[in-house]
Amino acid sequence: MADRDFTCPIPHTAEVPPRMLPATRTWERIALKWRHLAERRREHYLDLYRSGRWKHYYSAEEFLAELRSAVVLAERWIKIAPLPEEREPAVEIARSKAA
Repeated sequence: MADRDFTCPIPHTAEVPPRMLPATRTWERIALKWRHLAERRREHYLDLYRSGRWKHYYSAEEFLAELRSAVVLAERWIKIAPLPEEREPAVEIARSKAA
């Protein structure tokens, strides 16, 4: 499962029906919060490494495993929940006009 390629499951707003826009925006906000949390966790472990404080809390093997995990999860969330400026352009969908 760790080798599975992740992509953004959140569609562009141009790709969803108007009645689903609020749900899509809510889903995107939640995903971006999880991404931010994963990035903060990664930065915390990198800060521990730079300062050397990790030695107070972990053995070298434990810290390396935690750091790797934090980096992998942050990179995974970057793929799952890209920022609006990082996303690929929307695919225009031809919508039929109901009479």
